[in-house]
Amino acid sequence: MSRVYNFAAGPSIFPEPVLEQARDELLEWHGAGVSVLEMSHRGKDFVGIAEKAEADLRELLAIPTDYKVLFLQGGATGQFAAVPLNLLRGKNKVAYVDTGIWSQKAIAEAKRYAEVAVAASAKSQNYSTIPPRGEWVLDPEAAYLHYTANETIGGVEYQDIPDSNGLPLVADASSNILSRSLDINRLAALYAGAQKNAGPAGITIVIAREDLLGQALPITPSILDWKLQADNGSMLNTPPTYNWYLLGLVLEWLKEQGGLAAIEARNIRKAEKLYGAIDASAFYSSPVDPAVRSRMNVPFRLANADLEKVFLQEARAAGLVNLEGHRSVGGLRASIYNALPEAGVDALVTFLAEFEAQHG
Repeated sequence: MSRVYNFAAGPSIFPEPVLEQARDELLEWHGAGVSVLEMSHRGKDFVGIAEKAEADLRELLAIPTDYKVLFLQGGATGQFAAVPLNLLRGKNKVAYVDTGIWSQKAIAEAKRYAEVAVAASAKSQNYSTIPPRGEWVLDPEAAYLHYTANETIGGVEYQDIPDSNGLPLVADASSNILSRSLDINRLAALYAGAQKNAGPAGITIVIAREDLLGQALPITPSILDWKLQADNGSMLNTPPTYNWYLLGLVLEWLKEQGGLAAIEARNIRKAEKLYGAIDASAFYSSPVDPAVRSRMNVPFRLANADLEKVFLQEARAAGLVNLEGHRSVGGLRASIYNALPEAGVDALVTFLAEFEAQHG
């Protein structure tokens, strides 16, 4: 078997050592006589797996003790609803920054439960940038301010946590969680689908300040009530146990890499190499404002769009797969998450030069 370099936006590439460990432990976990797939979620073996995963996540992100950590189902899309349901707390207005498709989806869901004030929008710039903080208009009566830390499709990423002017700040960190250092204290809540950097599709991380819990709207489904989930150890219902286990293995791998400081330095190198190759050529171009370019998702174009299909075919033949742009915007996109080795970016940079030499 020959593995390729997988640039998929999600579900995305997994660290090979994690896949190997999961393979070796599939039939029997640590002498338990059963697979993790067969364990009771309330048995001591799985409870130990779950508790270690939370401890490792807390260590990696330096999560303060007054924040609850939840491992839930429903993806970030489920949390689009859970955020207003849990955080309105007697108010009827919320504020959102619109930086792309995932921001729009979060806004559309929030409108089911509250009046949404769009504090700023990059729509007029075709979502190629993030509106400068000085241009944001924040309603002081809003229950919270929401932003999407990294837009997977458009390839824009906040380079720091924005100032919320005192409003509780909520981050959708689905596509850049665990890729860089993060000051959790500046956030009221964070949520992230795991399938980019943290684990497999099917499990979602929620980190929420404890004092904000317990005031969910009466209409909130129990499964989306953060307080109920926290009180039940994220096991209000049977959780996605194997996904939780795999997430835990990824967290162990991240610690072995040197933690977030080391992985962030690697991600910076990878992004600089790829953007450097794109910018150095008139054959390729990036549509994203250089000040807010994502380290995780790199959309790019060919000067001759008719060559895109050929590019993808030849890339696949070279062992570089899933470089298609999102169907809503077209073009090309390389997602270079934590698990993509630096050698994968090097191989893509080499291919870019070779393809241009042949077709330019």
